[in-house]
Amino acid sequence: MSTPNTSKHDIIERNVGLLMVLIILAVAFGGLVEIVPLFFQRSTTEPVAGLKPYPALELAGRDIYIREGCSLCHSQMIRPFRAETERYGHYSVAGEFVYDHPFLWGSKRTGPDLHRVGGRYSDEWHRVHLNNPRDVVPESIMPAYPFLAKTPVDADILPAKMRALRVVGVPYTDDDIAKAADAARGKTEQDALIAYLQGLGLLLKNVR
Repeated sequence: MSTPNTSKHDIIERNVGLLMVLIILAVAFGGLVEIVPLFFQRSTTEPVAGLKPYPALELAGRDIYIREGCSLCHSQMIRPFRAETERYGHYSVAGEFVYDHPFLWGSKRTGPDLHRVGGRYSDEWHRVHLNNPRDVVPESIMPAYPFLAKTPVDADILPAKMRALRVVGVPYTDDDIAKAADAARGKTEQDALIAYLQGLGLLLKNVR
């Protein structure tokens, strides 16, 4: 039986519906306080020097990377710790990913971080690795993707993708869009994926 001294706190705890509403409001407010300021910080919204949108073939490769679930096992975020930077190079900064939709930082490392993999291996190494990973990394548990070498890139869809990305702020020009299909036509999905991998993390790769 309630008494005149029943506190507001007791009322909230006894009313499950009210408690849930207040929890949602508190979490939403806390999230906004943390997230909204980031949209106005130059360090998180300004691209690093030299950053350009993905060329057509790399854009196609990125979509294949996402489609095949590569981001589920490979992070693209190098943490700012000595062990990380000694192994992979300069830590990841937000300005490198301004044009990524969605970004693929992640935290899963069933396989190594791939953020600075660009230029580390030859195209031929990547071809062998994708066809049968164990030919170059005997202990690898990564599945093989030989079908990528036989599957042509869907070049005709790239202009529409670029136009959609331009709507959300990626600075593709009319010329980029007009030439996109021709740039990827006749290439395989393996070519596209390798092009994407070879372009990862080059801007800060040699910065220590």
